[in-house]
Amino acid sequence: MNLSRLTIRVRITGGSLLIAILISVVAGIIVYSQVARIVGEGQVRLLEGVEGQYVTAITTGDTEEMDLPGPGQFVAVIDPSGAVGVDTLPDGLSGRAEEFAAGPDGHTTVGSYVVRATTVTAGAGEWHVITATDSNAQVLNEVAALLIASIAVINIAFGAASWLIGSAALSPVSRLRRSAAALIAEPGADLLPVGPARDEIAELAETLNELVVQLRSSAERERQIVSDASHEFRTPLAIIQTRLELAQREATSLEDMRRDVAAAQQTVARLASLATSLLELSRIDAQQTAGSASVDRLAEEMADAADRWRLRVADRAIRVDYADETARPTALVAVSVEDFGRLCDNLIGNAVNAIGREGVIELVLSDDGGGVVLSVSDDGGGMDAGFAPSALDRFARQSDARTRGGAGLGLSIVAGIAANASGRVSLVNTPGEGLRVDVQLALAHDAAPRH
Repeated sequence: MNLSRLTIRVRITGGSLLIAILISVVAGIIVYSQVARIVGEGQVRLLEGVEGQYVTAITTGDTEEMDLPGPGQFVAVIDPSGAVGVDTLPDGLSGRAEEFAAGPDGHTTVGSYVVRATTVTAGAGEWHVITATDSNAQVLNEVAALLIASIAVINIAFGAASWLIGSAALSPVSRLRRSAAALIAEPGADLLPVGPARDEIAELAETLNELVVQLRSSAERERQIVSDASHEFRTPLAIIQTRLELAQREATSLEDMRRDVAAAQQTVARLASLATSLLELSRIDAQQTAGSASVDRLAEEMADAADRWRLRVADRAIRVDYADETARPTALVAVSVEDFGRLCDNLIGNAVNAIGREGVIELVLSDDGGGVVLSVSDDGGGMDAGFAPSALDRFARQSDARTRGGAGLGLSIVAGIAANASGRVSLVNTPGEGLRVDVQLALAHDAAPRH
C-alpha cells in the first residue's frame, strides 16, 4: 500500500489507532496476566488453608478421625502404609491420589482443577496430603473476553476521536486551500487569511502570503520588462524598416543607399546590445548563489577593465584611473570575477557616455567593514536631480540617453549583481559636476543565499 496516497486525516487516524491498539493489547496482556496471577495465588493460599488442619492433625498424632473438608474443597490423605484415609477428590481426580503423592510437592493444574501435594513426616513415617480446588478457568475466560471487548470499544472510540480531532486540526488547512483556489480563480490584491491563533497554521499562512507577494512582484516585474522590452524593440525595428524602405525606394545613388544601410546597421547594433543586456538581466535574476573571488583578483580585474576602456576611448581626451586601497588581498568576496568585470564595464561605460569627449574617470577599490566597495566617479556633469531616485530602475534613462545609444539597463545590471552578492548600490550625485557610484559587496561568508 502506498501510504503517500492516503489523506493526512486518514494517516493521522490510522497511525494513532495503530499505536492505541498496540498499547491496549500490551496493557490487556499485562492486566490479564496479573489477574491470572492473583487468582492463582488465591487458589494456592486456599489449598494451603485446607491442608493446614490435616497437617496439624498428622503432626500432633490426632489421626484417628479426620474431619471432612468444607463444600467445594477436595482432600485425600495417604498414611505411611499407603492407605487412603480421607478421599473427597472429584471424579476427574479420584483414584489418582497415589500418583500425586508419588510426585514432587507443590501445586499443579490438572484439567479444570488446581492440585496441591504436601508430604508430612511424622513419627510413623511419611504422610501425603492431597488438596484440590476448581481452577476458575471460566472466570479467567470471562475476564479475557471482557478485556477484549473493552479494548475493542476503546479503540473504536479512540479512532473516532482521532478522526474528529484530525478533521478539526486540518480544517484551517482546508480553509487555506479554498482561499488559495479563490485567489487563483479571481486574481487580485487579496492574501490568504491568517487565523487569530499563533500556531503552525498561522505561520504557514504568513509564509504563503510572503510567497504570494513575491510571486506577484516577480510577475509584475516580468510584465513590466516585457512591456518595456517590447517598446524598446519596436522603435529600433521601425527605424530599420524605414531606413531599408528609403534605401529601396528613394536612394538615387550608391552613396545614399550606403548611408541608409549604415544607419540601419547602427540600429541593429543597438538592438543586439539591448538583447544582450536583457539576457544578462535574466541570468542575474535566475542566479541563486553568489560567486566568490579574492580581493586581489578583483583588483586585477578592475585594472584590466580600466585598460580595456583606455583602448576604447583612445581617440578622446578621457583619462581612466584606478586605485587599489584594500588591505585584505586574500579575503573572499561574494562575487565572481566575471560579474565584477561586468560591474566595472557597465559603470565605466555609463561614465564615458556622460563625459562625452573629455574628462576623468576614477575607479577605487577600498575596504568596508562588511566587505569591499567599488567606487566609480566621473566629472561628466552628474544626473538630473529628478532622475537620480529612479536611476537603478530598468529602462530608466535621462532625456539624452537615447541619442547616446543607452538602453537604460546598465545600472540595473549593476544593482542585480550587487544584490546577488548581498550588497547594494548607492549614488552620490552632484548635478553640474559629476557622479560617483558606490557598489558595496559582502564577504563570501556573510552573503545570504538569494531566494
